[in-house]
Amino acid sequence: MFILGDPPDYEQPLEQTIEARARRQKIPPTELAYDLLLENDGHNALYVTLCNYEYGSLDSSLAMMRHPGAVLGLGDGGAHCGTICDGSYPTFMLTHWVRDRARGPRMSLPSVVKALSRDTAQTVGLDDRGVIATGAKADLNVIDFDRLTLHAPTVAHDLPGGGRRLVQRADGYAATIVSGEVVYRDGAATGALPGRLVRGPQRAFP
Repeated sequence: MFILGDPPDYEQPLEQTIEARARRQKIPPTELAYDLLLENDGHNALYVTLCNYEYGSLDSSLAMMRHPGAVLGLGDGGAHCGTICDGSYPTFMLTHWVRDRARGPRMSLPSVVKALSRDTAQTVGLDDRGVIATGAKADLNVIDFDRLTLHAPTVAHDLPGGGRRLVQRADGYAATIVSGEVVYRDGAATGALPGRLVRGPQRAFP
């Protein structure tokens, strides 16, 4: 268990766990956890690693992602609403694994873009997207790569009945284009809603 921070650090060394820090301060871990949560006007978040972090690094995740049989996933933005927010994972792939990682090897930008787009689309039968080509579905992100920043999750109460969910914002997306229409510009919605429900596999473009 770690303090997450903003921007969040998802690959902290084990000496930064709440337990290790409390041991150095000679106080109970629960006391330190409560103290940290009260910082930032009570909006700090704890980061609890669930899998693949036994040795205090993401090297095992890197090995799995590099396996030829692996497909990147877990990009749901609301399936667990108030517990985790996985919709940030494409941004994390580009910031941490391509640009910022300091505790081990990184991944190349072309390989990550391909994994996030074409490879995933073909795996689920969406052969009309994931590539920039005449006739393909015009879904694009225009990214200011140097400015790309993932922020810590925040709590929003904007579901029906005031329901709670986690939202994780990012800076650096200059434009998001769906079916050729700009739906977000610099993080702000334009009001355009050209997206449609996809029912089953989509044939490749001509």
